Amino acid sequence: MFRGSSYHTIDAKGRIMLPPRFRDIIRLSDVEAVMVTGVDNGLAAYPFDVWRGIEAKFEALTETSVQLRRFRRMFIGNASKCALDKQGRILIPQTLRDYGGLAKETVLVGVLKHFEIWSRSRLEEQNALVDEDMQKEEVRLEIARLGL
Repeated sequence: MFRGSSYHTIDAKGRIMLPPRFRDIIRLSDVEAVMVTGVDNGLAAYPFDVWRGIEAKFEALTETSVQLRRFRRMFIGNASKCALDKQGRILIPQTLRDYGGLAKETVLVGVLKHFEIWSRSRLEEQNALVDEDMQKEEVRLEIARLGL
């Protein structure tokens, strides 16, 4: 499981060093790579076994709304295989770097079955939204249902 956050610099070629704890999880799968796609103005990276499950869920849908078809087009259509190099880095394609606003300072955030890649400034914006959300009763109740 991916947990915790780490701060990194994306290099001029678009490579990000993954923390050893993330690399170890990826290396447990049959492919030393992750599928990276855009979501919520950031990027999400999935080990191949998890990615295959996501694709299977999309394939199993018999009916979809216009909104879900749009999401599928964006989510699956922009996905890219990013292999680990010998130094433990992944190369993020330019289109995904542009989508995620990745320029220099990046943050990798473990969120259980996948991890997210954020520009530091966008993650700070997202974290501010969490503070706003916590003022809403329905959000507090939803979190309480988790036992937290």
